[in-house]
Amino acid sequence: MLRATVKLCCGIAHDHLRRLPGLKITAVAAIQKDVRGLVVRGSRRLHSKIPHYIQRLMGKETAACLEPAGDVSPSQFSSVDLFYITQGETALQRALSILQQHTSWQAETMLDAGAAVYSAALPGLGKVFRAEVVLAVPVARLHQELFERIEQMPQWNPTLSQVKVLQRIGTDTLVTHEVTAPSPGNLVGQRDFVSVRHRGRRETAIYLVGTATHVEPLPLQEGCIRAESRLSCIVLQPLAGDPGCTRFTWLLSMDLKASAAVGTKFRLFSLPKGWIPTSIINRVLPQSQADFIKHLCRHLSATACP
Repeated sequence: MLRATVKLCCGIAHDHLRRLPGLKITAVAAIQKDVRGLVVRGSRRLHSKIPHYIQRLMGKETAACLEPAGDVSPSQFSSVDLFYITQGETALQRALSILQQHTSWQAETMLDAGAAVYSAALPGLGKVFRAEVVLAVPVARLHQELFERIEQMPQWNPTLSQVKVLQRIGTDTLVTHEVTAPSPGNLVGQRDFVSVRHRGRRETAIYLVGTATHVEPLPLQEGCIRAESRLSCIVLQPLAGDPGCTRFTWLLSMDLKASAAVGTKFRLFSLPKGWIPTSIINRVLPQSQADFIKHLCRHLSATACP
């Protein structure tokens, strides 16, 4: 009966699981967790090997995906934890798909030190900005600053006033709350973000992805508008022939939400709530990437080992 039930569930969800590998992994983990609970409680009708059988029944592909993922341990995490892990894995798969497909990226702007920002309109995300630069810093150092020491970001990035880790799930998933710093004359205004951040590895590259999530209870910050990161993915890859340098690639798509105040020569007026002119978004997001890279480089230079 169990075998028939699992097959029925997998058949119903086949298309969704095929498109979202992270969901497939977490589905297996959730089923295994529930069955293990019955085994531990001493159910006379369940054999102790059944949780492992479920994984085999789902196929070798899922078993292979589960093996290196330290985050996905059904006996260790709650259903809420698994939900956050799924969000992170799904964001990672989406970013990998974007990076691997042949997309016509349009040049937006050139930055100092050979950095460049491109953009493309992608289904389900809208306009996505892609920043690329080679940094004279090893991958391990960048990885430490951008993931392990994420709460220290406001110390070197003046565009942020706070970054707080609300929850650590295993070794590769974080739930964070970030608040931007108030800026005089800022057309968009102060924002805060609640995000799942997930770390993935593929060969020599490290992927740091983020996407919007929801946490209860986390009230809105006074003076802030709750915005959402549709997708953020920073790829850190050793430069071929020079492991002391890193090829830094950053995909960014955001929903800034709410209204923007626009100043003119004659008056200051508010645009309709829920709408920000495309011209402002197209200027703010690539500029935010440029500023982040600039502040990161300054911080790394100032703290470089002698």
